[in-house]
Amino acid sequence: MSVVPQIQALPRTAAPTAVDPLAGYDHWLLGAALALLGVGVVMVASASVSVAAKSSGDPLHFFWRQVAYLTVGMGLAWLAMRVPLISWHRSGPLLLAAAAILLVLVLVPGIGREVNGSRRWIALAGLNVQPSELAKLFYIVYLAGYLVRREAQVRHVLSGFVKPIALMALLGALLLGEPDFGAMAVMFATTLGMLFLAGVPLRSFALWVILIIVLLAVSALLEPYRAARVFTFLNPWADPYGKGFQLTQALIAVGRGEWFGVGLGAGVQKLFYLPEAHTDFLFAVLAEELGLGGALGVIGFFGCVVWRGLIAARQASLAAQPFGAYLAYGGALLIGLQAVVNIGVNLGLLPTKGLTLPLMSYGGSSLVVSCVAVGLLLRVGFEARRRVT
Repeated sequence: MSVVPQIQALPRTAAPTAVDPLAGYDHWLLGAALALLGVGVVMVASASVSVAAKSSGDPLHFFWRQVAYLTVGMGLAWLAMRVPLISWHRSGPLLLAAAAILLVLVLVPGIGREVNGSRRWIALAGLNVQPSELAKLFYIVYLAGYLVRREAQVRHVLSGFVKPIALMALLGALLLGEPDFGAMAVMFATTLGMLFLAGVPLRSFALWVILIIVLLAVSALLEPYRAARVFTFLNPWADPYGKGFQLTQALIAVGRGEWFGVGLGAGVQKLFYLPEAHTDFLFAVLAEELGLGGALGVIGFFGCVVWRGLIAARQASLAAQPFGAYLAYGGALLIGLQAVVNIGVNLGLLPTKGLTLPLMSYGGSSLVVSCVAVGLLLRVGFEARRRVT
């Protein structure tokens, strides 16, 4: 008998697997947002070539700045995805106070920077920060917490509904002082949408909606330039080289695109015909160069972002996370409403507003805030699914 000990092979251990840093997050929402960001960077480069070459000597000047803003925005979005919702809930009042302070500071001479007759920016470390963009997001965070704390009052007591409207009216007055009527209208609409989803009685809600619409219409018509925008929007061809110039040039761009566009980079309207081609009217340039197919694709991606945001809100509600639900409703409404307004303006369906296309248009504050809003939507869905499982 052999006395040599038998050596048994040790069981093999499974090779370590890489941990997916995006596990648990909504890949549909993330994919649609990344698609919009990617298309936006490409279109900003295309739409701004001529303006950048004339103003700075570098045809890609705005492109590189947009890439820098996008890097910051994605970094902050990743941070928003990692911060627990309870931290956002607790910081709501502080964020609201910060938004109010910034909106006051932008009106102070020497601090606020005036461009084209509007004082909407604060110069900070060589960058122009737009407080209205931050105010939109910060107010939504605060309102989501308010709806959790005062849920019963909002549903059954008039004061519970009036308080956030009054607070929004104060912020709206500051926005009108800049003036930034478009931001105020979007914030009011988002506020009303969140209150409706919180369970405000339909009759009271309808009466207040009518009152607010009347007040917004009056404030728009009291200022001559706003009234001119409304009447010009109804018939821009009555003054195509004056007040209707922007809209007529946008409509020409959309019409030239036809089904599949004239080709990326081959658009003509961006060559000093269409003002603000890389900001407010980026969608018109996209429609010209990528056609109806490209325009519908972008609208589809925005629809996906809003749809998945509402799904995240529903999941949070089912997981007994009301703050996450209201926050996701607000974020989805904010992105969706601003996209609808911007695209409507580009297509001649709405009066001209100074609103950028979220996730796509050139602009540091708008892009960064849009990225953070998407990060919050992803965080809401992540916590809701983790709570259920």
